[in-house]
Order: sequence, then structure tokens, then C-alpha cells
Amino acid sequence: MQEPIKVYNTAVEALLEVIGGKWKPVILFHLTFGKKRNGELLKLIPAITQKMLTQQLNELIEAGIILRISHHQIPPKVEYELTEYGWSLKEILHLMCRWGDMHVEKVYGDRGKILFKPPNSND
Repeated sequence: MQEPIKVYNTAVEALLEVIGGKWKPVILFHLTFGKKRNGELLKLIPAITQKMLTQQLNELIEAGIILRISHHQIPPKVEYELTEYGWSLKEILHLMCRWGDMHVEKVYGDRGKILFKPPNSND
């Protein structure tokens, strides 16, 4: 039996189906600066729980956006990185970051603060 045709009202819906939610864009943004281990992601995203991070990482792996690299050593080492397909999101994620900077400045001024600043803010 054939699968039904998937219909979206806009392409934005298709994007959000893959990277939507509170944590996926943040995880992906951090991965645009290189491979990260689980503990590194937890430090970069202190409000996320281990359970939620694991769930979000698994969904992004399933979508083909990130890879899980398991190094066979003791102690075990696992890293996450963007796939080639995932790298196609870099520009969108960095534009979202710049818009967020502008928004915080406009709405909160000196009363707003963004803790993580990208290593090269010109990206």
C-alpha cells in the first residue's frame, strides 16, 4: 500500500517538523562550531535535562541531521556532529542567533544578557 502524500501549507512547516521545538535549534547551533560530547552540550545548555538532550539528539540522528560517533576506547567516548545535510542549516541557525541578539537589545536593552557568544560573530 502506498504511503499518503505529505502536504504542508508552507515549507516553514516542513523545517519546523525537523528542527522545531525549544532545544533542537539550540543543539544544532552549538554543533555548527564543531563536534560536541554529551557533557559539553549539557554545559552549553544548562537548562536542558539529560533525558531531554538524549531524546532530542536521537530525533536529530533519526532525521539525518546529526551523526553519533562512538569511539571504541576506555573510558567510552561519544561525540555528535552535523551531517552534510545538517550543515545546510548553518546559515539559518546563525541568522536566528543574530535576530535573537537584536531582539534582546531592542526589548531589554541593558537589562538583557546573552551568555553564549559565538567564537566568530561574523559567521
